[in-house]
Amino acid sequence: MCGIAGILSNKITPPDPITISNMIQTLRHRGPEETGLYIDNRIALAHARLSIIDISEGIQPIHNEDKSLWIIFNGEIFNYPELRIELIKAGHKFYTKSDTEIIIHLYEEYGVECLQKLNGQFAFSIWDSKKQTLFIARDRVGILPLFYTKKDDLFLFASEIKALFVHPSINRSINKKSLDQVFTFWTTLNDQTLFNEINELPPAHFILCTKGNFKVEKYWQLDFTKGNDYFPITKTKLTEQVEEILLDAVKIRLRSDVPVGSYLSGGLDSSGITSIIKKNFNNKLNTFGIRFEDKDYDEGSFQQEMVNYLGVNHSELYIRSEDISANLESVIWHTEKTLLRTAPIPLFLLSALVRKNNYKVVLTGEGSDEIFGGYNIFKETKIRKFWSRFPESKIRPQLLGKLYPYIFKNKKLGNTIVEFFKFGINEPNNPLFSHLIRWNNTSRIKNFFSDDLKKDLENYNAFTDVIENLPNDFYKWDYLAKAQYLEIMIFMSNYLLSSQGDRMSMANSVEIRVPFLDHRLIELMNKVNPEFKINLLNEKFILKEVLKSKLPDSIVNRPKNPYRAPIKKGLINADIKIVEKYLNQDELSNSGLFNSQRVNLFLNKMQKTDSISEIDGMTLISLLSTQIVYDKFIKSFNAGIQKLLPFNAVFDLRDNK
Repeated sequence: MCGIAGILSNKITPPDPITISNMIQTLRHRGPEETGLYIDNRIALAHARLSIIDISEGIQPIHNEDKSLWIIFNGEIFNYPELRIELIKAGHKFYTKSDTEIIIHLYEEYGVECLQKLNGQFAFSIWDSKKQTLFIARDRVGILPLFYTKKDDLFLFASEIKALFVHPSINRSINKKSLDQVFTFWTTLNDQTLFNEINELPPAHFILCTKGNFKVEKYWQLDFTKGNDYFPITKTKLTEQVEEILLDAVKIRLRSDVPVGSYLSGGLDSSGITSIIKKNFNNKLNTFGIRFEDKDYDEGSFQQEMVNYLGVNHSELYIRSEDISANLESVIWHTEKTLLRTAPIPLFLLSALVRKNNYKVVLTGEGSDEIFGGYNIFKETKIRKFWSRFPESKIRPQLLGKLYPYIFKNKKLGNTIVEFFKFGINEPNNPLFSHLIRWNNTSRIKNFFSDDLKKDLENYNAFTDVIENLPNDFYKWDYLAKAQYLEIMIFMSNYLLSSQGDRMSMANSVEIRVPFLDHRLIELMNKVNPEFKINLLNEKFILKEVLKSKLPDSIVNRPKNPYRAPIKKGLINADIKIVEKYLNQDELSNSGLFNSQRVNLFLNKMQKTDSISEIDGMTLISLLSTQIVYDKFIKSFNAGIQKLLPFNAVFDLRDNK
């Protein structure tokens, strides 16, 4: 994968080459090997390359036969060999072996409909110099990022927000409504970012820019079967189809001119992917995993079981509590957003280990829980829907004890726990029913907002934003489809794939590939009966059927263990100064986002207790990370380079160059 940036001007004056150079230099962590530039009287396109396909000839920007179309591309098109054959038969001529050139010829052939033919993870831009049209697109579920802004006569876009902030005309300020969204849903909604004037192109959307015209359109929908009109299929047949697609999804994601490794956590998903690679494609597979010094977070025994079972060459990284605070500022620089978990930090360090071992590409298990029904929130929704038929039942809520035995075993908390899960139980038809508890819990952190911020937000309701943007058929879907949609489109696409995915891997120039998010798997599983996903309370039922012949029974049927990392131990102790650096009176007053008195009381409480609740952990990291965002991007933004650096390839088509 790579970094891309562009400036489109509606003025006669061409874009400034020094500015586009500075923009792409901020993204060199995404592409440390080569840089390329195209510039004419209207547009500047820059590219920083991490070479994976066609290493010797694939430098970008890449053009078509008559050099009227120019592309910069971040990502991978996994079905590019098949598309290349199709395009050659149609008369197209290629001068590279790269997957990038495939896209530009597909666009020649099919226009914006070319997106329907792509199986990949991507963000790209194509400039038609004859028609003076800019076409920008992002992959179906948002594996790769793309941000943009419009300012006066300029349209700017880039792989990361920091590249846009380099431009001298862009103001930097926190979007207050977006902050409210983050402290409700863990992330921003729709095309919003944490910053005013900066938008994110949503997954499965494209932009067309022509002179005086700008439009954003959706080209793919995360659609589910309506009502009980499920795809008629048996368990055996569905298992066969899922296995066939998954095998091919892994196979095409191993296409690379450099070695490909795999993350291995010891969970079902990463173990399944690793097993498929090892048994079908690569007998000398290298895997990478995280271990924790704190045993409450460590899954080392499961990792070692899989290493022994498959015979892979495994490298593991031990995370100490002090590693959390030591790397938080760097992680925030790359995520460009508030965090509600410290989980991204070990993944940041893991990608550094991958790169240290001379690997640029790894396959991961992300997306499996969302597509196959793996999260507790899905099972919780099923139980609460059952409970909602008799809200006063004392028996039905006890089913939640099967999901959270470590909570329900405390008899003293019995009534309190039931009341907690009872929130919203009388609203089973509420479109947000599945996520009401989680989002209400997170919203408690907004009590720390400053009085001024609360006043500015008093007429804003983030839940209304979600409801108004639901698909037309949403209300016709079953309980699980609704929950999956909210989880995929809000949490997975906007938070998980960003803060724990692309940003943490590309910070160290490592590309992650996610077979479970192959659109063919998504489309198949969206059509089937929810019992194939959650059978009684057995999560990921059909995926387990696929993987049970490939993995030890102890891995297939192990309890679901959400990936987490230490919060309090990593952020508050006598040797760690990051909390006092960013949550002191002066810094809190400077940002104006939080009530310093409430924050001080909270920190005193944290100092005096050894174990903290989930909401206290979220509060600590969210307050701290927001203050770091303010410091790095608002108060003292500094991207470094301020001069035109040499590009490896330059196409300068300005009239008066």
